[in-house]
Amino acid sequence: MRVEPLKSKFDVEFDLVSTDKSISHRCAIFSLLSDETSVISNYLEAEDTLNSLAIASKLGAKVEKIDDKYHITPPAQISSAKSILECGNSGTAMRIYMGLLAGCDGFYVLSGDEYLNERPMRRVADPLIKIGAKIDGRDKANKAPIAIRGGNLEYFNYDSAIASAQVKSALILAGLCAKGCEFSEPELSRDHSERMLKGMGADISYEDGKIIVKPLGSKKLKPLIMSVPNDPSSCFFYAVAAAITPGARVKFKNILLNKTRIEAYKVLEKMGAKISYTITSSQYEDIGDIEIIGDKLEAISVDDNISWLIDEAPALAIAFACASGKSELRNAAELRVKECDRITVTINALKACGIEAGEYEDGFWVVGSKPKRALIDSHGDHRIAMSFAVLGLKCGMDISKSEFIATSFPKFSHFLRSLGAKVED
Repeated sequence: MRVEPLKSKFDVEFDLVSTDKSISHRCAIFSLLSDETSVISNYLEAEDTLNSLAIASKLGAKVEKIDDKYHITPPAQISSAKSILECGNSGTAMRIYMGLLAGCDGFYVLSGDEYLNERPMRRVADPLIKIGAKIDGRDKANKAPIAIRGGNLEYFNYDSAIASAQVKSALILAGLCAKGCEFSEPELSRDHSERMLKGMGADISYEDGKIIVKPLGSKKLKPLIMSVPNDPSSCFFYAVAAAITPGARVKFKNILLNKTRIEAYKVLEKMGAKISYTITSSQYEDIGDIEIIGDKLEAISVDDNISWLIDEAPALAIAFACASGKSELRNAAELRVKECDRITVTINALKACGIEAGEYEDGFWVVGSKPKRALIDSHGDHRIAMSFAVLGLKCGMDISKSEFIATSFPKFSHFLRSLGAKVED
């Protein structure tokens, strides 16, 4: 991908950018727990989320697209798949399906592409194994292909050492499909799973800082009937583009406003960007509009609510690089086990752009200054590629392995061009 610098500021409103990836994955997976057809509008049609639908189909669901809506009719019972369940490049799909299938009778094998199969799965596999799940894979179940012999789990109480929505979702699903569970984490991670499952009728409650999950038993959940909102994580790239361009304005409509998903916008706001939020509706989640107007950015230190902005960290690094002063991000060691080691890759890429930056074991620091054009190796990580494409709006940029953007955001370049950018894929 080649990106040329913007020649002027922009003023753009988007009704539909990229529908929410996290919600789309969960629609496909959670629909398997109902006994009626779920109907999903605005399902994200990207490689990762389409793979989640394909896995649901292999597990017995009937998946149809009718008038731009996905109709997912679940099987009477989830049972052993006859072939490998391919997750593509999606760690979210693999980790959440691991939890679901650990609680369901049968034998299942989850695999992915060459990059996903080198990513660590132990942070989900180990908790599941500790509660009695039978899971195996390369490197002692740390790397896919992952084999699961599901079922026969007893009630469990698990205290997670990390705040991770994927770990939490996997454990909740395992308990829900088995004999129930109690789960706690050091801070609230993104809570889409609890909200959506409760909305479907699951008995999930909170008591003394713990999530209490009652088993489904023979009960089935209500179907999901919903329209997937815009993804704040995908929109955030354009929010950063506005924030680093004084006087530029972008507005997103029909965007997810869950507080655990807009923390990165709050950071931009503290740095000096002018941001407003308007709730327009609520179903399983608050949905509404966000408007961002660029202004001079000041450095910031970020060290709390990190699980709420972990996916936006590479894009935040771009805002740091364009701010006045030294910014830092801490308590974000999870970045090292994403599609790549996002701490090292982000910092090396910033240095290639002439930005002074360095690593902490659990984060990074960046001194803002004028960036220069560089050739960036994205290491097959879509968020690294998109983040440095945004920096390219300031100085121009060449990015290798940008084709992986299609795994989560196939229209990224289209909307970048909507800002007035010249982009060659």
